[in-house]
Amino acid sequence: MDLNSKKAAILGAGNLGCSIANGLHASGVFSPEQMYLTRRRVEKLHSFKEKDFRVTSNNLEAVNNSDVIILCVEPHQLDGLLDEISSAIEPEKHILISVVSGAKISDIAGKVPASVPIARAMPNTAIAIRESMTCICSDATGKIAIDITKAIFDTVGQTQVIREEQMTSATALCACGIAFFLRAIRAASQGGIEIGFNAQEALAMAAQTAKGAASLLNAMHNHPEYEIDRVTTPKGCTISGLNQMEHGGFSSAMIKGILTSAEKAEKLY
Repeated sequence: MDLNSKKAAILGAGNLGCSIANGLHASGVFSPEQMYLTRRRVEKLHSFKEKDFRVTSNNLEAVNNSDVIILCVEPHQLDGLLDEISSAIEPEKHILISVVSGAKISDIAGKVPASVPIARAMPNTAIAIRESMTCICSDATGKIAIDITKAIFDTVGQTQVIREEQMTSATALCACGIAFFLRAIRAASQGGIEIGFNAQEALAMAAQTAKGAASLLNAMHNHPEYEIDRVTTPKGCTISGLNQMEHGGFSSAMIKGILTSAEKAEKLY
């Protein structure tokens, strides 16, 4: 899918929206001049303005000058945004991509002109360094929306096309999941401090070890327990540590956290 001639607008450039902008810029999909970023407090986008991004608080201006519209506002702001921009949306020109948690395609379609291609995408903040896991869906008529959305997000990490009813689960596992894994790395670094490393050393070692574990799974396509078995020996230190973590509820706490986030995400819009 050739995106070189298209322009994109990120409506609601908060933390996630800015991460998307940075990732798309780094990938070369869109140059700064091809991207509009909008936000009520536009002064918070000063660093992007200095890099020649189109920065404005005027959503209609951004929509009128773009082809791909990425909806990045908070769930409670979505209806107001759609009411504001609906008159400017042209079905033969625009594609809408929503990253708004909990908002279904039917919710969006009911507030914009008929036949506008609509997709949902759920990236995470690792998109800023082109390492996002982005889940994508559309309705039965949304092939062009899927194709364009996948072409965009394939450049900033990995994508997975899923059913719309799975998007809430994707929010919990992938978007919220960034925070869960960061907390695990933080805990590992604190353990490192207790056993003799300074804070900077412990964090660097924990982060690289976590990166190595994830990369090992991605490269080898093995189950985690297979790789765990390779580093656990009878009466060894690894199995002792793992068993102590499980006695403390490590796995069950992670599972319960993901379930709780999914339940909360279902009610956000």
